Amino acid sequence: MGNRGTKPKNKVKIKWSPKFAYAIGLLVTDGNLSSDGRHIVFVSKDIEQIKNFLKSLKIKVKIGKTSSGYDGNFSHRVQFGDVIFYKYLESMGLSPAKSKIIGAIDVPDKYFFDFLRGCFDGDGCFYSYWDPRWRSSHMFYVEFVSASLDHIEWLRQELKKRTGVFGHITKDGRKITYQLKYAKKESLEIIKKMYYNPQVVCLSRKKVKIKKALIIEKMQQKKYKQTKMRGCCN
Repeated sequence: MGNRGTKPKNKVKIKWSPKFAYAIGLLVTDGNLSSDGRHIVFVSKDIEQIKNFLKSLKIKVKIGKTSSGYDGNFSHRVQFGDVIFYKYLESMGLSPAKSKIIGAIDVPDKYFFDFLRGCFDGDGCFYSYWDPRWRSSHMFYVEFVSASLDHIEWLRQELKKRTGVFGHITKDGRKITYQLKYAKKESLEIIKKMYYNPQVVCLSRKKVKIKKALIIEKMQQKKYKQTKMRGCCN
């Protein structure tokens, strides 16, 4: 009876910042709101991702492990109760069993690209390759993935509004998820915005992958300019 009427305590301090926005992006992709109305769950195969998530929200929670079920592989998992934060996440556009129904997320404009970087680290990918159709043509793409078409279309509109990029939406081979893809020129605009500072919190392996591709691209541009200059001189 002594606890009756007491206000719930919040574990997470709700104050927007680059790190807070990044954590929200991670939650939108790899997080889950339990149906009990109070618990938040975050799962990732990358321990660095888990640590970045906890550090960004400034909380300390025991890190456990869970089986993914269909392939038997293990992922890292954290869970904590925070009714106030839970309700705040709902007010932003998150919900239990959100994967196929999530739409727009209420993120302050100032922190959109920190949020986007969290989405990218959660369910996005970057890949590059040498295009065989043209000699020495190096291609790369930035991609965002979601089971919700509404969410993917919202992301596309937000990026178009902020950077002028268009991208294109496809569906994966199993017809389960939607993929929002940006080719080289447009992806460079997004990368520049997401990694606006070398110190931003992010998943290092994805950042390294991007960095390697950009080094190759820089070398290709240099070769192209040298070849063009030699052609002009001949």
